[in-house]
Amino acid sequence: MYICIMVQVRKRRTMTPAQASACCRPIDDLLDPELFKALSDPTRSRLLGCLVKCGCACTVSDVGECCAVDLSVVSRHLSLLERAGVVQSSKTGRTVHYVVDYAHLCRTMRAIADAIEQCCPAEQLPGCARGCCGAR
Repeated sequence: MYICIMVQVRKRRTMTPAQASACCRPIDDLLDPELFKALSDPTRSRLLGCLVKCGCACTVSDVGECCAVDLSVVSRHLSLLERAGVVQSSKTGRTVHYVVDYAHLCRTMRAIADAIEQCCPAEQLPGCARGCCGAR
């Protein structure tokens, strides 16, 4: 004796890029081009790494010791990182000290990661609770 059981499998409908862009608003506001531009340059990444590892306010010449780059270039790179909100500066006389804005940088990166997890297809990330806009 054979028993045949039919099961209907519900496939997750994928969205078109236009539907997804209309849906996943929080990530649009978080993906700041200036931040990614600031972090994308290899020299700026090394300078930021030096500041992060140091853990305290450093002058341009202090940071410049990490890389074989002219101090004027280091100064320009640190200014761009400051405009992007990655570092903060304080001026004492003619000396400018730079320090990583850890709170802002961590908050921004966490918010981006959270927004990506909310928009990811459930099958892409095991811990992802739902796809974009709760669509399944």
